[in-house]
Amino acid sequence: MWQLWLIISGLFFIAEIITVGFLVFWFGIGALFAMITSFFIDSIIIQTTVFLITSTVLLFFTKKFVKKVDAFDKVKTNAYSIIDKKGIVTKEINSKNGIGQIKVGSEIWSAKSVEPDIIISEGTEIEVKDIDGVKAVVIPLKVKITK
Repeated sequence: MWQLWLIISGLFFIAEIITVGFLVFWFGIGALFAMITSFFIDSIIIQTTVFLITSTVLLFFTKKFVKKVDAFDKVKTNAYSIIDKKGIVTKEINSKNGIGQIKVGSEIWSAKSVEPDIIISEGTEIEVKDIDGVKAVVIPLKVKITK
């Protein structure tokens, strides 16, 4: 019976290579545990129970670890280097018509406001909070009150 669990494990590992979710891997490990169990116990019910329990436990208890490892795979591009940096508005940011431009360091970026109803006038100092596609998402550092 151990051969069947080895084949099942191999199929799960191949499926993991094809997919990108890092989910099926734990079922492959569970099948290996079931294979080890089959050396000592002949009951298919117990082997299947070991497979299901170990797969489920590994899936839930390693979720945090997988997220941490997965974060290392994300490549930070130059775009993300401007987050939390300060700049200045070079063209009024008006989220209603989608127009707006900022200068951060020596780079010019299209920009939009965190708050869609706020218009940030030219010359206002801003801070970049996020990147949305090709636009910097910004907040004004000093709010100008006009009447």
